[in-house]
Formats: sequence, C-alpha cells, structure tokens
Amino acid sequence: MPVSSDTSPPPHPLLRCSVIAVAVTALAIAFAYVAGWLTPQRLTPQRMVSALQTNSGLYPGYRRNHAKGVCVAGYFEGNGAASAYSTASVFEKARTPVLGRFSIPGGNPYAPDGSTPVRALGLRFNLPNGQQWRTAMINTPVFIVSTPEAFNQLTVATRPDPATGKPDPARAGAFFASHPETAAFLGWAKTNKPSASFATDRYDALNAFYFVDTHGQQHPVRWRFEPEAKDEAGAGPKADDNDYLSQDLRQRLATTPQRWRLLVTLAAPGDPTNDPTKAWPADRTTIDAGTLVIENEQAQDNAPCRDINFDPTILPAGIIVSDDPLLPARSAAYADSYLRRTREEAHIPGTTPAATPKPETK
Repeated sequence: MPVSSDTSPPPHPLLRCSVIAVAVTALAIAFAYVAGWLTPQRLTPQRMVSALQTNSGLYPGYRRNHAKGVCVAGYFEGNGAASAYSTASVFEKARTPVLGRFSIPGGNPYAPDGSTPVRALGLRFNLPNGQQWRTAMINTPVFIVSTPEAFNQLTVATRPDPATGKPDPARAGAFFASHPETAAFLGWAKTNKPSASFATDRYDALNAFYFVDTHGQQHPVRWRFEPEAKDEAGAGPKADDNDYLSQDLRQRLATTPQRWRLLVTLAAPGDPTNDPTKAWPADRTTIDAGTLVIENEQAQDNAPCRDINFDPTILPAGIIVSDDPLLPARSAAYADSYLRRTREEAHIPGTTPAATPKPETK
C-alpha cells in the first residue's frame, strides 16, 4: 500500500483559530438574522403571532388564533371524480379517516360565539399510505388581504383600544382605505347573516393549490365544503347564549352524522393563484369529489385533535402549494403558535405556565 509522502507542516495554530472564529461568527449572524435581531422591522412569524396575542390577550396553553373550538372525528368518502386531476389516494373511491376542529377566530377561548360572523374548519385526512392532507378553511368566499404584510398591518390596525375595548375606528378605517383589496371581504361581512350552526356553514380553502395528475400535469384548484344541512327558519342562539355553536353541534351529532360535499373548482387560464382576495368566476368547472361525514365530538383536552397543527402546506402526493405568499406565512405562523402552546403545556422553564382549569384546548 503506498505511503503518503506529504510532509507539509500542519496549519499554524493562529490560522486554525481564525477559521473557527469565522465559522462561529457566521453562525451567530445567521441565528441573529433568522431571529430578526439584525432587521427589527422585518416581518417574522414571531411578530405575526405576537401581534395576534397582543390583540386577544395571553391564554397560556391555547392557540394564538382560533382558540375557541370543538374537536370532531369522522371520515371522507371519495367518489373517484377528482382522480383524473390528482393522484392523491384520498380522491379514490375509498373511505379516509378524518380528524377536525370547528372554531371561531381570535385568541380568546372564552369569546362569545356571536362576536364574529366567521366560522372555521380544520381537517386532517389520514391517508392509508401514511401521508396526510391538512387544510384550514373559513366560511368566507374570499380572504380579507392578499399578503402576510397586510395581514399583520390589519392585526395592528384593529387592535382594541384599552379605553374602549374596541378597535379605533380612525386607525382601522385608514387601513381599509389604503387596502382596497379588502372591499370584497367587507362586502361579504356587511351582508352575511351568521349561520346558526357549525353544521350549516360552508368552508372555503381560499388559497389556490395545484392538483397533479398521473402524467405530472398541474391543475390550479380551490376547494370548499358545502353543507347538506340548512338553517331552519328562525333558528339562532338564545339571548346571552355565548356557546351555542358547540352545544348545537353536540346535539346534532347525538342523533345523526353531519355531512358536507367537497367541491373542487378548476381555474381557467389567467385566474389568479396568488391572491385569495379575488374570487374566480362562478362559471369555472367544479367537481363534486366526495362527502365529508363528521360522526362525533371528541374531548378538547386530551384527544388527538389537541395536538394537530392544521398547517395547510402539509399535503399528500398529488397536491402541491401554489405561488400564494400567504401559504408559507401561514405555515410558519402556525408552527410558532404550536410551539408556544406546547411549551406552556409542558411547563418548560421560562415559559408561562398553562392556566387551569381548561374547558377546552386547541
């Protein structure tokens, strides 16, 4: 075996120390940048979540948004109609187990149900090949803003005034005047009558995604879940009933499962995939892909739903994210919220201990 003839002396100790110092300095700068210490005005997931937390108050152990909700379980019955556009097994003629959570927005887990017209539904589909499809939706046809920066500005602009407990009309008005893309959402909020039940509302994914077929072709899509149940005439909460949504759902599930149709809309060329404030025209092709069946409610404090982060970028093969800038921002913010509440649940030193008792946990 040949023996190396390299007899060159090792690098000078001072040179080796310099290399180590440069590496450590570069690593420190990288950490500082990621943490936002070098660019304090840069929008980070931590700043977005802290802004939400400031608006609602701190409720340790709870999600920083959609803190009030109901965990549920059921399944999705695919009918095969969407399989021509996506290879995801959830769209085959098969049954896929589902865990979910209905909620209202805001970080206060004790907020009255009537404080907002917005309802939300998060779902996690457990596919047989170990993959997951997670989606987080709300009951509006469009989102209020189109960028993470605008969302954070909105959160700050609508922060409750300590003196009144309500947003400053002048500050909020200035924000909406400078963001005309909010007009479609505000028009919906002005005319929409809040549903009397989680079970009678529709839930839109809003952000665009791509379905990928067996040939690798990408199809831009949006999806929504349309309820089979309808509000009865005169239905609504009783006076001073602040928790009617969970009570109503519990009563419905005690007698029969609740059902929604999964409707997938295909975009036409030119339809925006990066702006959820803009609805696609109503004449676009829409596929009925199957039925979501919610069978029962689950405990809020120790069921699997408690530990689910409904990150909409967790997708199975056959679905990929679009160029919508809100999707990566939502993923990062959801992760930060998840870390905050789980650290509090674990009572890690340096974190705020979780409050007790806790009637529900998200």
